[in-house]
Amino acid sequence: MARSMFATLLLWLPLANAYTLPNNEVLQESDSARPGYKCKCYEGDHCWPSLGEWRTLNASVDGQLQKVTPLADVCYNTFEGMPTYDVEKCAVVTANFQNQDFAVADPVYALNPLYTNDSCLPTTDPTASCNAGYLSDYVIIAKKTKHIAAGVKFARRYNIRLVVRNTGHDFMGRSTAYGALAINTHNFKDVSFSRIYRGPGRYGGSAVTVGAGIQGGELVKKAFEQSPKVTVVTGECATVGFTGGYIQGGGHGPLATIYGMAADQALSFDVITAKGESVTANADENSDLFWALRGGGPATFGIVTAVTVKTFPEVPSAAVIININSTHTTDPEVFWKGVTAFHAQSNHFVDNGMFVYYELLLGSLHIQPIYGPNMNKAKILSVVKPLFDDLAAKGVPYSMTVKDFPTFYELYTDIFEPEGAGNNQLTGGRFMTREDITKNNTAIIEAYKTALSPSAEFPFGIVIGHIVGPGVGAPSVDDAVHPGWRKASSFSITSLFPTKDNWDAAKKLQTDVITKALDEAAPKGGAYVNECDLGQPDWQNQFWGYNYPRLLRTRQKWDPEGIFYAETTVGTEKWSEVGEPPKLCKKI
Repeated sequence: MARSMFATLLLWLPLANAYTLPNNEVLQESDSARPGYKCKCYEGDHCWPSLGEWRTLNASVDGQLQKVTPLADVCYNTFEGMPTYDVEKCAVVTANFQNQDFAVADPVYALNPLYTNDSCLPTTDPTASCNAGYLSDYVIIAKKTKHIAAGVKFARRYNIRLVVRNTGHDFMGRSTAYGALAINTHNFKDVSFSRIYRGPGRYGGSAVTVGAGIQGGELVKKAFEQSPKVTVVTGECATVGFTGGYIQGGGHGPLATIYGMAADQALSFDVITAKGESVTANADENSDLFWALRGGGPATFGIVTAVTVKTFPEVPSAAVIININSTHTTDPEVFWKGVTAFHAQSNHFVDNGMFVYYELLLGSLHIQPIYGPNMNKAKILSVVKPLFDDLAAKGVPYSMTVKDFPTFYELYTDIFEPEGAGNNQLTGGRFMTREDITKNNTAIIEAYKTALSPSAEFPFGIVIGHIVGPGVGAPSVDDAVHPGWRKASSFSITSLFPTKDNWDAAKKLQTDVITKALDEAAPKGGAYVNECDLGQPDWQNQFWGYNYPRLLRTRQKWDPEGIFYAETTVGTEKWSEVGEPPKLCKKI
């Protein structure tokens, strides 16, 4: 049956009884033939659920099952044989395609369309062809934990690939998967603050319980509205899904130097397991799962529906903004002297509890901001003075602005710039330790030069930098975060911008040239699972260090069959995407 006709029938046929997984469950075998592999089940395979079985799932999730259609199908005359063109809706999609808030509101859209195979992008030619590309087939717009549980059980029963989609704020396409059943958790918006945490463990300070759909910007706003005002460790980007891959992968951000990673703040998780069961994980209950969820990687051990984390008092905050670009100098030697001098201050900045966010392109260094908690203008200028002195001594011109605010939240909303969506982006990245920067800062800068212009085919790249030292505020925490983060003072993301036609060439260049240059320049550092090169060699060690064996044992306990999957995460060594379109298969 055609997918579009199937979707129509799904809407009007009466609902059946709620779906339950039989006790004598037998996972369905796929006939997606791949020599040497066993694959997940895809539409067209004999194991694919019948119309009645999909209707039953729809009943069990209270009618929240939807057929996936591309965000921009309204710009095309037809999608899968059905008329879709709507000039007014197309204008809205086209105008907002690069807006993160607009993209996040879609059930499955990826902020990075490269991982959808650039499917069905906005167009001014409605006669062009629109296809689903690598999008999921169906999505559950979950509004209750039972909806998530039903989706997990259904995917488990029929051996369907399962993806979790919270906000789509995902550089590596882990919330996008061809032919999958997606579970969207964006509607879990409950937030509850408490002045005294009375749960397991030794902590007795203030805390907040956060639903899976809350984004970083929403959370810091709600924290600011409390009395007394509090704040949390979250990312610099307001649209990031706090409870999802962000905290499960570790989570750095503006307050991480003084308090540690976001994962370090976690006190308890509510989780739907690979069996579709609802459990709590904290210091007393399921402590192995609790340890793993704090930094062990996204989409690996279960679907988190809520997390409880520490909160902290609001603090006076100051920021310095610095620019070095073509309005100051067009001399590459002078420019790179400035970049080198700036990055050499990383250890000094984190020693003072600071966080720095910057964007580096050929000929342009935009630092916004150098952030100082518990600082005013005078204090932050005194701390940043060694950088100013070094720039002056090297003859590097620049522009500078300084601001201060009564609270972190007011600085956060004023200083941190919004980010975009809708652009193809291939990433890499590495965190550097204090020792790396002390001994190898010049080599690190040379690696940045490589990342900015790695080849004639890809002459343009970008480095997004974060100067952050979680080990200053949290030198020793028993969680799954790579132990090397405790010695870190700088982390950089690199990006290339390929099309689907030269994507493979870009991936090879990223791994063989850019990642190699960073690894060699910062040998004491590591890679960050949330913002990384998916081709990263030795990724188990680079992402988790000596924590990996323990994480692997935990994964084998909680999800031995591989119900959850995200590329280069714990326990996925035998799994890979095979063929075109890419089907998820396991080596046998």
